[in-house]
Amino acid sequence: MQDEYPNKSIEFVRTIAEGNLVALHTHQTWPSDQEYVTMDFFRFDENGKIVEHWDAMQEIPDESANGNLMY
Repeated sequence: MQDEYPNKSIEFVRTIAEGNLVALHTHQTWPSDQEYVTMDFFRFDENGKIVEHWDAMQEIPDESANGNLMY
């Protein structure tokens, strides 16, 4: 994605690792100024290679319907 969207920025909010599992909670800003909250989950094999990846992504709305923030 870095080649396709060189002006995209990612802020790592939280990183959690346990055994061969890693979770990343990020705030992404895309070149069009769209902002997203994302979660990525990885499972690594015994050689440190990613063998499984799951993610969830939600655009941050301009206004919150319930007044709560995304973080």
